[in-house]
Amino acid sequence: MKVNVVLGLQWGDEGKGKIVDVLTPAYSVIARFQGGPNAGHSLEFDDKKFVLHTIPSGIFHEKVTNIIGSGVVIDPVIFEEEVSQLKKLGVPVYERLMIAKRAHLILPTHRIIDAASEAAKGKTKIGSTLKGIGPAYMDKTGRNGLRVGDILSPAFKERYEALKQKHLEFLKQFDFEYNVADYEKQWLQSIEEVKKFTLIESEYVINEALAGSQKILAEGAQGSLLDIDFGSYPFVTSSNTVCAGVCTGLGIAPGKIGNVFGIFKAYCTRVGSGPFPTELNDDTGERLRRIGHEFGATTGRPRRTGWLDLVALKYAVMISGVTQLFITKADVLDTFDTVKVAVAYKINGKETQQLPFETNEPIEPVYKEFKGWKRSVAAMRKEEELPFELMTYIRFIEKETGVPIQIISVGSHREQTILRN
Repeated sequence: MKVNVVLGLQWGDEGKGKIVDVLTPAYSVIARFQGGPNAGHSLEFDDKKFVLHTIPSGIFHEKVTNIIGSGVVIDPVIFEEEVSQLKKLGVPVYERLMIAKRAHLILPTHRIIDAASEAAKGKTKIGSTLKGIGPAYMDKTGRNGLRVGDILSPAFKERYEALKQKHLEFLKQFDFEYNVADYEKQWLQSIEEVKKFTLIESEYVINEALAGSQKILAEGAQGSLLDIDFGSYPFVTSSNTVCAGVCTGLGIAPGKIGNVFGIFKAYCTRVGSGPFPTELNDDTGERLRRIGHEFGATTGRPRRTGWLDLVALKYAVMISGVTQLFITKADVLDTFDTVKVAVAYKINGKETQQLPFETNEPIEPVYKEFKGWKRSVAAMRKEEELPFELMTYIRFIEKETGVPIQIISVGSHREQTILRN
């Protein structure tokens, strides 16, 4: 048995939460492998909308074990708020969720460092969500971090105070006002909530589940183009969002990876700063934002919008060895006369189909145009019902990427999903 993987192939917000929710009935274990509460995985069913930040998207299903893996960073306050919302909905979250002891904690001072550092950058801001994600990963790689397993130690408070003091010294270099006391009090209370969960050596639990022929789905956060190594650096997140992150985030061998499901929108969006070759700063871009309800699930910020970028998509497919593609938000393009796709870039007068190292230099997209389908697909549930123009668009993407599109999402609700083949 191998671990299947769900990845976002763009700059996040591709619809991973919905897809994981749709796929979950076929699995015994859903495991988040990286990222933190900067994620916002939206799910809609029973006429309700739910947004998950840290907890895996399989939490609403019975008889499914959800694991927050070692590669995740956790803010206990945000985590407790999420747990509280699930409990109000009657979800038996304590029974369905386990947390890796090796997952790192986001401290109150991590959030302050994040805000102070971003403010100091001025016009060069990267668009951080200010959740303390980057500073937490910095402490992890700097071998200073506190982990979930540390909260069980009698010396936990002492370790916390030592790291807090180190952060306060670091903050002296910034001209930035802050008050750590209120959030710290809440944070320490929320640590007690984390203790109520089953804390595990997740690498053993996951590998034992594999040995027992249990089906496991690894859930990624953010998107491939935000990967710390292969994304549009420095406008990236602080973890590996590509398939390789599954191995380091869950403690499984590369040979244990099975199918890699890559999710992408029928167009592109991005939150925060950074290069976006197909961005539309015009009425068409605003129309995509309005119809697609393109506002961050975590931050509420308006998302930047643009046409589908095949150069970037093919790059993400290559890096992660994607075996199946899932396209989301096809319905958002229902009313467009023409749909465009960037098939190449023009850089300094030369055409290329490769993502450049320096993505901040001027990039002119080379577009291919498709005729729009001009009718609603939201109520369609079978491939044969879909308009010819939409299927032409889909088959072109399949041909260009060399990967089949197995799921077509035509709306935000769970049932608005077309499974091909």
